[in-house]
Amino acid sequence: MMEMKEALQKIHEASMRILERTGMKFLHPEAGEILKAHGVKEKNGAFCFTEKQIMDWVGKAPETFTFKARNSAYDAEIGGDNYVCAPGYGAPQICDAEGVKRDAIMKDYIQIAKLFQVNPFYKTNGGILVQPSDVPPEISPTLMHYAALTHSDKCLQCPSGYQDQMEIMMEMSKIVFGGLDAPRMITIVNTNSPLQLDGVMVDTLLTFGRNGQPTCVSAAVMAGTTGPITLAGTLAVANAEVLAGIALLQMACPGAPVVYGNQSTTSDMATGSMAGGSPEGALCYKYGAQLAKFYKLPSRGGGAPSDGRVLNGQAGYEAMLTYMSSVTNGMNYIIHSAGIMDGFSSMSYEKLIMDFEINRMVDRYHRGVEVNEETVQEDMIDRVGHGGNYMTEKHTFKYCRKETFIPKIGTRGRVDNPATQFNTNIENQLQTMFKQYEQPKLPDSTLREIDALLESKGIKIKNYFPEA
Repeated sequence: MMEMKEALQKIHEASMRILERTGMKFLHPEAGEILKAHGVKEKNGAFCFTEKQIMDWVGKAPETFTFKARNSAYDAEIGGDNYVCAPGYGAPQICDAEGVKRDAIMKDYIQIAKLFQVNPFYKTNGGILVQPSDVPPEISPTLMHYAALTHSDKCLQCPSGYQDQMEIMMEMSKIVFGGLDAPRMITIVNTNSPLQLDGVMVDTLLTFGRNGQPTCVSAAVMAGTTGPITLAGTLAVANAEVLAGIALLQMACPGAPVVYGNQSTTSDMATGSMAGGSPEGALCYKYGAQLAKFYKLPSRGGGAPSDGRVLNGQAGYEAMLTYMSSVTNGMNYIIHSAGIMDGFSSMSYEKLIMDFEINRMVDRYHRGVEVNEETVQEDMIDRVGHGGNYMTEKHTFKYCRKETFIPKIGTRGRVDNPATQFNTNIENQLQTMFKQYEQPKLPDSTLREIDALLESKGIKIKNYFPEA
């Protein structure tokens, strides 16, 4: 097998040739003006970059940045050797434990936000936790952002959308944070494979960049449908798309924080659907993380997705594979880290709890083994000697809760009802977390100011949040 360094160089070179010969289409007039002003040539409606243009502009993006939360305990460093997990994003449906689906509603959005708020492992919340079907689509991004702002004090993901929608979210956030003098919210700017970026995504990219807020410029190329069936070809296309989007952002807003995203995977050639939990997806996340390091950028990708349609073994092993690949290969910002099923089309409360357990297991594995005089304890080993036991040693009492992974839903030892205990544990943990939730309140004056802002835009918040 080719060494990683050589493989990355070959993918880079292929992407540079693709961008120079075929180019990238930006379906937004301002994007074209920006690119032309910076010497990027247009050919047949596409913009063709030289390698120097790409590398010069991509090189202006910061290698790391600090993501600031309303509660500073949740501040997060994005980039370097750090990894930060984020909720699922964009599913329109809820899938129950038996695999029955229904349309997601705003109540689901809030319930899921509560679960991520309670989980101390997560420093981020919000975004399109689910796509609520009971609110008008033209104000859905605003209402989701309002729900996240008022139900969580963690770092915030945001929906993407048209410029006017993005501007309202910026104004709401400025009220809460007293301005946007630091990265406070992040969103996903998805390319439209192959080799396009549409107007909504350009609106989002430029609005976030001009307000100093980070974006994840992400490709989700599907090998065999929107990209070549071979992963090398798919990675080359995805890399070209992401770099072109980042270059545009840096031309408009030099130094704007940005995350290199690759959520690519393969297609199921029997159905044409996305194979989100496949080994090919895990490989794309692996190479995506390494390509980001190649360009000295923070990375985004992976998560714990599954193509399974019910909570079963498939949901578990696919989630573990993709999440483990993301963490062990140095992915910095891992969206879809819990709850996603059926090729990203569904969110499951039960799988979300199972994935929280996977998060904890992989985190324990990732921390490795600390080797020093205290952890080896040679004196104790000599004292216990041959055929003794360590159960009553003070050293065991000291470390048994922090050295050893203790499952919250998994079963060990004697179990009276092994066929049902796992699902029972999930339901118990779900209810426990809901009971633990405490809403991090905003000042009444802040809420009144947000309400007044939204009412000036024609949005009466009490029509959608009666308790507000």
